[in-house]
Amino acid sequence: MSRLDKTKNLPIYQKAMLIYQLVESLMASLPEEDEYIQDTKELIRADAMIIPAKIAGAEGGDLYSIRMQNAALIREHAMHLYVQVGSLRFHESYKDLEYVTLIRKELDEFRVLFLDWVNSFDTNNHIWDEWGLFNPPGAIRSTEIDGFEEDDFNSDDFFDEED
Repeated sequence: MSRLDKTKNLPIYQKAMLIYQLVESLMASLPEEDEYIQDTKELIRADAMIIPAKIAGAEGGDLYSIRMQNAALIREHAMHLYVQVGSLRFHESYKDLEYVTLIRKELDEFRVLFLDWVNSFDTNNHIWDEWGLFNPPGAIRSTEIDGFEEDDFNSDDFFDEED
């Protein structure tokens, strides 16, 4: 089984694709004459498209730091999607609230799958993130943080010498 097939069989990926399909159905039900809703529509669609792509990216990378970077982006876009879809409830020109309720329910279920998925990441398979954000828990090297000395900086390193 190929890596892509394995990714497509993951419950979190399948849920992300279901959410994307629901969002596409929602898009078809949105009124064309409302400019704000049309702008919101593009944000909603973009968020829904990015989530499965980032799951595939995380699965393809297999390194903890890469998977966590993708997970952070998935979380951000899922949260945006939840808020943007929910905001449709407050627009007079949109009355079909069943999609809003359904998509938000699916996103709540997605969050549970997301937590399980992130907890399955192999913390032993990582490269060091010098920014410290995507290192496994407890993997902060204080020598790296404290290791920079002012004398280590040489501005000449950034300019080409002219002959």
